Amino acid sequence: MEISITLELFGEVILVVFALVLFVLGVFTAYFGSGKSRLAGILLLLVGLIVGILYVLYRHMIDPGYFTNIILIPGLAYIGGAIIGAIVAFLLFLLVIMKT
Repeated sequence: MEISITLELFGEVILVVFALVLFVLGVFTAYFGSGKSRLAGILLLLVGLIVGILYVLYRHMIDPGYFTNIILIPGLAYIGGAIIGAIVAFLLFLLVIMKT
């Protein structure tokens, strides 16, 4: 059962990140593009927005609070831990390089 929960969570994270990245890239393309590229940016923005909204509505109807408690908070903790670890390793690297 643990494997299915992990695979389900993995798929949901992929879907959420897909929607978010499409939305952000669509905003940039629509803002900085012209002509056909602006239209493509608007299309990307709308697809990202629709996928994100459909996911949140679907997930909220099944289990309210699931996204925040299962995906968002642990995801932020993992990302925060990774950033802190990378900063500490980079500072150690700089310390070693500066001393030699």
